[in-house]
Amino acid sequence: MRPLKPHIHPADEPAIAAAFGAAVNMTAREIQAWLKTDESKAVGMVRRGETESVGRQSARRILDILGRPRTQLTEADYGHMRKVVGFVNRHRAQRPAGDISRTRWRYSLMNWGHDPLKGNL
Repeated sequence: MRPLKPHIHPADEPAIAAAFGAAVNMTAREIQAWLKTDESKAVGMVRRGETESVGRQSARRILDILGRPRTQLTEADYGHMRKVVGFVNRHRAQRPAGDISRTRWRYSLMNWGHDPLKGNL
């Protein structure tokens, strides 16, 4: 049984959208190109019975959200946006020492639409 998802109040939507816009610093085109790489396919947790990592599934949802006007976003979309922000913030706090350009840490973040080499956030 899945836990109930918290209701998102419409007044919270602008703040969620702003945080999402800061966390997702890759363009839709960059995310699409990234998803085609072997590095993207090689990282992330794959749930039992599934074939694609949670991060890659998230990237597809992010692409859907980026492709629609804000007026067409649903409460579930805002919930996913909040999830993306939380993941990016938690994962960035675990930054490894040294050069991150070819790390699984960076690749995982990129599956969630954030490239830490871009310097946003």
